[in-house]
Amino acid sequence: MARAISKNKFKKSNNLWVHIAAIVAVTAWGISFVNTKVLLDNDFSPVGVYVFRCAIAYCLLLAFSWRHLRSLTWTHELLFLLCGVCGGSVYFVAENAALLYTSATNVSLITSTSPLINTLLVILLYKDEKPTLGFIFGSLIAMAGVFMVIIGSGGEGESTATTSEHGYLGDGLSLMAAVCWSLYALLLRKLQTFYSAIVVTRKTFFYGLLTAMPLLLLGKSNLTAEVFTRAEVWINLLTLALFASSLAFLIWAWVIARIGAVKAGNYLYFQPIVTLIFGYFVLHQGMSPIGIAGCVITIAGVYCGERLSKETRRLHH
Repeated sequence: MARAISKNKFKKSNNLWVHIAAIVAVTAWGISFVNTKVLLDNDFSPVGVYVFRCAIAYCLLLAFSWRHLRSLTWTHELLFLLCGVCGGSVYFVAENAALLYTSATNVSLITSTSPLINTLLVILLYKDEKPTLGFIFGSLIAMAGVFMVIIGSGGEGESTATTSEHGYLGDGLSLMAAVCWSLYALLLRKLQTFYSAIVVTRKTFFYGLLTAMPLLLLGKSNLTAEVFTRAEVWINLLTLALFASSLAFLIWAWVIARIGAVKAGNYLYFQPIVTLIFGYFVLHQGMSPIGIAGCVITIAGVYCGERLSKETRRLHH
């Protein structure tokens, strides 16, 4: 009996750390929209932001994981290439470009819809990770809260951007990024059995960097040497490379391996909340009572989804 209780406590402790890790990763990504917006205001292009952050992150990961440069099979190598496109170049370039046409909070909101897209894909493709009705109910509550966040946000240009042609372009690019992230989460399932989180992340960055280079070479750049003498540029660039890229991607790969793509994806609903808070202090975007209420509802939705899922599994057992 004592051994069973001890084992149960150990399992709960491990689950707690997984959920804390998921929140840390999502916090990093929520802040990253603000970091990227600052770099775009300092003459970086959308592709340039991604290439520089990815190059720094890749070099760091390579220093700690220089073995297993080749995959076990060519099929795995192709999957890593797809990870680099879906979770790297196309995702980040679309997301960064969207920030040119709409607010950081708006982009964060739309990209945070990837859990719903991911849930639909899982239902269609897999039989071993079916979401419960309680989980879906909690997700819908969280999504309602997310929309309240964006409706209640009063950032600069936010009220006009979403009704203009450029605003719709920003929304479309954000949605493209959300679909890419959902596909990336599913691709990870096929690779995590064979490779560690750091190898998966490193190879994703490699192919992301490789497929983004042609876009960088073909595009125009206003970058000068003087830009790299600015402290705010290095602060935001290193935050993106070390925190939002290296650390957050490693954590996310580990989290998905522990609790699955669907449950992990639900934490992405916290992303626009983080963006809203940091956008208020750094970019001076407004916060309204509706936005604050949306934050509370989002957290409540994630909590309800998790609790209802546990109750459903308990009743079935």
